[in-house]
Amino acid sequence: MQRTIFVTTALPYSNGSFHIGHIMEYIQADIWVRSMRMHGHKVYFVSADDAHGAPIMLKAEAMGITPKELTDLYNKERPTYLNGFNIKFDHWHSTDSKENISLSHEIYKKLKEKNLIERRTIQQLYDPIKNMFLADRYIKGTCPRCKSDNQYGDSCEECGSTYNPNELINPYSTLTGATPLLRSSEHLFFKLSDSRCVNFLREWIRTKNINNKNKLQDEVVAKIREWLGKDEENSKLEDWDISRDEPYFGIEIPDFKGKYFYVWLDAPIGYLSSLKSYCALQGIDFEKLLNKNNSIEQVHFIGKDIIYFHTLFWPVMLNFSERKTPDSVYVHGFVTIDGEKMSKSRGTGISPLRYLDLGLNPEWLRYYFASKLNSKVEDIDINKNDFIVKVNSDLVGKYINIASRAAPFITKFFDGKLKFDENTEELINEIELKVDLVSNLFEEREYNKAIREIMGYANYTNQIFDNSRPWDILKKAKNIDPLATKNLHEICSATIARFKALSVMLSPILPKTARSIFLDFFKIEYPAKWQDALILPEKIESFKHMMSRVDEDIFSKLFDQNPEKKENMPIATNKEFINIEDFIKLELIVAKIIDCENVDQSDKLLRLTLDCGEKNYRNVFSGIKGHYKPNDIIGKLVILVSNLKPRKMRFGISEGMVLAASSTDGSSSKIYLIEPPNSAKPGTRIS
Repeated sequence: MQRTIFVTTALPYSNGSFHIGHIMEYIQADIWVRSMRMHGHKVYFVSADDAHGAPIMLKAEAMGITPKELTDLYNKERPTYLNGFNIKFDHWHSTDSKENISLSHEIYKKLKEKNLIERRTIQQLYDPIKNMFLADRYIKGTCPRCKSDNQYGDSCEECGSTYNPNELINPYSTLTGATPLLRSSEHLFFKLSDSRCVNFLREWIRTKNINNKNKLQDEVVAKIREWLGKDEENSKLEDWDISRDEPYFGIEIPDFKGKYFYVWLDAPIGYLSSLKSYCALQGIDFEKLLNKNNSIEQVHFIGKDIIYFHTLFWPVMLNFSERKTPDSVYVHGFVTIDGEKMSKSRGTGISPLRYLDLGLNPEWLRYYFASKLNSKVEDIDINKNDFIVKVNSDLVGKYINIASRAAPFITKFFDGKLKFDENTEELINEIELKVDLVSNLFEEREYNKAIREIMGYANYTNQIFDNSRPWDILKKAKNIDPLATKNLHEICSATIARFKALSVMLSPILPKTARSIFLDFFKIEYPAKWQDALILPEKIESFKHMMSRVDEDIFSKLFDQNPEKKENMPIATNKEFINIEDFIKLELIVAKIIDCENVDQSDKLLRLTLDCGEKNYRNVFSGIKGHYKPNDIIGKLVILVSNLKPRKMRFGISEGMVLAASSTDGSSSKIYLIEPPNSAKPGTRIS
C-alpha cells in the first residue's frame, strides 16, 4: 500500500557554510527517502535556510550588507555541497519568505486564541552603545559560583554552573565591551508549563504513530520524561519567551509593535512553509495534503542538540494551532574525528568542501556514514584507517569485484547474454529473502545492519563463484564440452544476477554508482524499485571501471592540519617589458571586503568575500593571513584582478586576485593591501 511521507532535515543556520555534521544528517535522510521511494511510496523531501536571528543581523552589519544579502551568500554555496554528495531535496526554501511569515502569523493567532500566549514584563541586560537588549551569548563576565573570568551569560565553562545573566559579576557586552544596563521590557511567553501542554506531551510520546510504531527513540523519550516529571507538580517545563526587541532580523509580531518572533518560533514553521512553496509550484493543495486527519506521515531528521525544540515546543505548537503533529522525530548524534569532537582550534574538523576539492568520491563518504548509522542517538566517528579499509575492502574488494570477475566470461564467450538453469525459483527466493530483510532495515534506519547483510551476501556470492571454479570449467568448455559450456554460462549468469540484486540494495547509498551500473552495464531503467532485484537480467555490456580504491596519500590530506607548503619565491633579476596591449587585458576593479575568515588548516590563507558592485559577490583566497586579522579588514576597499581565470584550490574556488605590495626588512617581510580612496565605489573600473 502506497504511503505519503513528508520528510525534513533540521534547517541550517544561514550565518556560515555547511560543516560535516550537516552533510551526515542530509546523507542519512537522503538514504531513507530513496529507500522509501523504492517501495513506491510518495515522498516530499524539503528543507530551508534558517534565515532569522540576531547573529545573522550582527554579522551582516559588520560586513556592511543586509541580512538578506548575507543569507544569499550562503544560499549560493548550497548546490556545491548538496550536488557534490548526491543529496537530492525536492525543494529548498527560506524562513525569510512570504509563506513562512503567513504561517507564523496564523499559528501565533491560533495559540493566542487558546490562551497559551501571555505578556510579561522582564528585566534584561541592555547594551547602551549598541542600543539593543543582549542575548546570553553576547554577555560575558565573572562566574558568580567559581569566580572564573570571561564566562558566558547563561553558563560557566569552568565549573559547569548555570545561572541568570543578571547574576554575572562585572558583566560586559561582547559586541562593544560596554557595561550593560538592566532594563525592563515587555515580552510574549508561550505557556509550555500549562497543564494542557504537559498532558498533551505525555499522551503524544506514549501513543504510536500512524504506522503503529514509536514516534521517538527510547533515549529521547527518557529525556522528555525527565523534563515532564512524574506529575504536573514535578514538571520541569518552563514557559518560553517567544519575542525579541528591535533591532532584530525576523518576523514582526502582528499585534505587538516593535517586537519580533524569536527565531526558534518561526524556524520549525519553515518546514511547513517549504512544503507549501513546493506545493504551489507543483499545483498541489497544501492544506489538503497536510490536513491533520490525512494519512500523510510527517518525519523529521534532527541532531541531538535540538531535541528540546522539536519534541516539546514544536508538537505542542502544532497541536494547539490545530495542525498535524509529527509522526516521527529521528534523532542522531554528532560527528567526531578519531574519537574527538570537531574543533577548529584543535584542528580536528574536516571540511566537506575540501573533501570534494581533493577529488574524493562522495559515495565513499555516503557508504562510510551508512556503515556507522543506526536507529540510536549515537555519535558517528570518522577514523582515517577505518575509512580506507572499509571502502577498499567492502565496495571494491567484495562488491565491484563480483562483476569484474564474472562479466568477462559472459561477454567473451556468450556475447553478453545471460542464461539460467530451468529452476530459477530457488535463486529468486534467495534474493527476495535478502532484499526484504535489507529494505526493512533501511526503513528502521538500521543502516549499519543493512550493510552487514549486504556485504555478507557479497561474500556469499564471491564464495559460490570461487567454489564453482569457472576457470577450470572453461578448460573443458574449450574442448567443446557442451555440458561444461552450459555450466560456465549458468554459474556466471547467477553471479551477475546476485550482483544486480546487490546493486539494487546499495542504490540508496550509492545512487550515482547504481545509476551507471543500471544504465551502462545492464542497460535497464533507473532508479530501481526493490522488486527489480527479483527480475533476472538478460544481457550485460562489457565490464568497465566502476569504482576506484581510496588513495591513502590523497585521503590523508583531508586530515592534514597544515597542508600549505611554504615556498620561497625567487626575486626576479631579468625584467621583461610588456606593452599597452598586454596591460589592457587586465580588468582591475574596486571591490569591498564584506567578509573575511581564516581558512582552516592553512597557515597563510584568508578567505575574502568581495562585493564587486551590483550585488556581484566573489570568493577570493589571499595569502595575507600572517599580516591581517579577518575582522580588521572587513569593510576595506581593495583592487581586484577580476578577469583572472578562477583557480581550483583544495579549499574551494578562488575567483580572482587582490593586489598587494610586499617589502622585506632583514629577516622579516610585510604585505600591504593596495587600497583605493574611500570615496571609490565597488565595481569601479581602474584604467
